[in-house]
Amino acid sequence: MEKSRSESSRKLPTAVVVVAAGRGERAGQADGPKQYRLIGGRAVLARTVENFLRHPAIGTVVVVIHPDDGALLKQALGALVEKVIVVHGGATRQDSTRLGLLALESENPGAVLIHDGVRPFADAGLIDRVIASIDENHGALPALPVSDTLKREAAGGAVAETVARAGLHSAQTPQGFPYAPILAAHQAAHRQGRSDFTDDAAIAEWADMPVRIVLGSPDNVKLTWARDIAMADQRLSAASSAFPDVRTGNGYDVHSFEPGDHVTLCGVAIPHTKKLSGHSDADVCLHALTDALLATIGAGDIGTHFPPSDPQWKGAASRIFVEHAVKLVRSKGGRIANADITLICEAPRVGPHREAMTAALSDMLGIDRGRVSIKATTNERLGFVGREEGIAAIATASVVYPGELPE
Repeated sequence: MEKSRSESSRKLPTAVVVVAAGRGERAGQADGPKQYRLIGGRAVLARTVENFLRHPAIGTVVVVIHPDDGALLKQALGALVEKVIVVHGGATRQDSTRLGLLALESENPGAVLIHDGVRPFADAGLIDRVIASIDENHGALPALPVSDTLKREAAGGAVAETVARAGLHSAQTPQGFPYAPILAAHQAAHRQGRSDFTDDAAIAEWADMPVRIVLGSPDNVKLTWARDIAMADQRLSAASSAFPDVRTGNGYDVHSFEPGDHVTLCGVAIPHTKKLSGHSDADVCLHALTDALLATIGAGDIGTHFPPSDPQWKGAASRIFVEHAVKLVRSKGGRIANADITLICEAPRVGPHREAMTAALSDMLGIDRGRVSIKATTNERLGFVGREEGIAAIATASVVYPGELPE
């Protein structure tokens, strides 16, 4: 019984060759090769490669680059560079593809996808369709029917004729093939000095390998011109803004009373019949806020950065702790959206000092006073707070970080 096309293709281990050795002159060179330009805060090539690395049907990924681009690749891919095979390309795209295919010889995968490094929007559905259409004898070409009216130009720039568009398609990548036959076709073309093929499906046709057309994707655009890159950046930026990376951190702290004549809350000294006990100035509000800010970057708690066993922090102003946390948040690109502090105490009264406390926090955090909230409540005479043995504080901080919320 003959196996179905999809059953046969699923048994073929699939590798990928991402061709990214071009110079991209049409996109301009002022900002470097287009595959390393940023769209939505990440390099085009990083987005392209990641689409394949995270696809469950893909095994080995080969990235073919220009010999001068090693440092650019490492900067673009970061840790992902350890998950790919890097190959130096040739003088043409066709030769670069051949060299990428040769890098898979020892692995000898059943099937291979060949993809343009500057097509960062090849989604999982498209990849699935191409893989499902490959078998031992057939390649697969994602394509879209031509929708524009086509004209053939005559000498002098006039219209010679209108070309019937029935049956015409615009080709995309990834193009998929059984590995051994497409490598043999590339090698044969190389030996014969043929370097005029515009894509890999054309080489397959020349080598008499049938190529099936599968449905492409209108989103799977090739970034050729500077305008293409700008539009891709706008597209991703808009998508990111729909799912911004907003993080919320919480902090809680409590300090007991000891003899004294004032308490320090939110950096403001407030006259009182007692003071709070602690290694620093025991500002319960700022300690809770420090923990809330650190939570948004997973940086531990206040004790991690300012151990109470360290004598240098004895009697220190707690705004030092908050400003340190703010610096760490900003080093990650974070923007503090708001800070909310709830004080739990029977005394002293917070209301008369709220304006000064708000101003102090606004200054420490570098945000508008309207983004600072300070509230106070009693504990209804219950527990240690109700017995006026100490003060507790709960702080919440919201911080917006660059990039998009991970899937």
